[in-house]
Amino acid sequence: MEWIRSEQHQLHNPALEIWAGTPLEATETPDRAETIAARLASDARFVELEATSHGLETVLRVHDPAMVAWFETCYEECAPWVETREIFPDTMLHPGLLMGGKRGPEPMDAPLGRLGYWCFDTMTPIVPGTYQAALGAVDTALSAYDLVARRGGAAYALCRPPGHHAARSMIGGFCYLNNAAIVAAAMRHDGAERVAILDVDYHHGNGTQAIFYEDADVHYVSTHADPMRAFPYFAGYANETGLGKGEGANLNLPLPKGATDELFLGAVRTGIEAITQRGAEQLVISLGVDTYELDPLSDLCVSRSAFHEVGKLIGELGLPTVVVQEGGYDTEDLGINVANVLLGIEGENPLTADTVRDASSKIARHV
Repeated sequence: MEWIRSEQHQLHNPALEIWAGTPLEATETPDRAETIAARLASDARFVELEATSHGLETVLRVHDPAMVAWFETCYEECAPWVETREIFPDTMLHPGLLMGGKRGPEPMDAPLGRLGYWCFDTMTPIVPGTYQAALGAVDTALSAYDLVARRGGAAYALCRPPGHHAARSMIGGFCYLNNAAIVAAAMRHDGAERVAILDVDYHHGNGTQAIFYEDADVHYVSTHADPMRAFPYFAGYANETGLGKGEGANLNLPLPKGATDELFLGAVRTGIEAITQRGAEQLVISLGVDTYELDPLSDLCVSRSAFHEVGKLIGELGLPTVVVQEGGYDTEDLGINVANVLLGIEGENPLTADTVRDASSKIARHV
């Protein structure tokens, strides 16, 4: 399989984030992408290609132009107000602040107010290179789509930072620009009548859901930890099925704590059946492998072998497919798990780990 990456991801290199009010070592760091890249580069079955620039036109099909303009300059305007290299909001837009249910004006004279206007959490640090890294991730995703549009089959976009928590007018959850949504919008723009997005990340892709919630032509399907206990808490429930023309085009399949391979793969099969029934012509995969039993952000019991099976199920659809990287934070096995999904899609034999670690040694942070 051909795969794409951009070296721009290294520009987004935060040292810390804030979890439950506590500054901690950053989770979403450059070593994630480097670990995956090293694994793929070591296997002749994967062919690396460089991302090419695509500009902002495709980004602005999905994201609010005002948010993108703010994002480009937000670090410079906020940096004088904070003591750390990373910037975080101190006050965030809450529904209780909406007058008459309407979003108020952007506080143009308050840099930190503007940050809280667009960002919904404290776990999404912005550093000097974050904007360029996010554009590089978009270029990576669109370059993979270019390949698939030309010759069909599947291609993998090693996107970093990830994207599925970013909505039209909102960043958060380590995400700034929604790579998967941008690819899906490009597919529709280029003539595909029905597009599906299958999100298998541990966390629900609230941003992707919100972008297409009233769209009948982009079918969003997500398997994820039940938001009753897991981030993003306020989206991802089974009764969220779409709105207006989009009614029935949104399918959430929440998983209980401790879900095994059987439950996880059963949910993936259900999602794939729904995608087939709605007649998708092209497919985007939001690939998070943080469902893994050893991932520090997971409370599921999904084994290494399940990821190859996920890939096989996707490959059996036979659709033009762009695989976009989302989460996955266990860097020791991250590359193997990603590679095995891709090998499963291609019908190739899986990789095996040299050693198997004790799952009981994992300390999970459930957010």
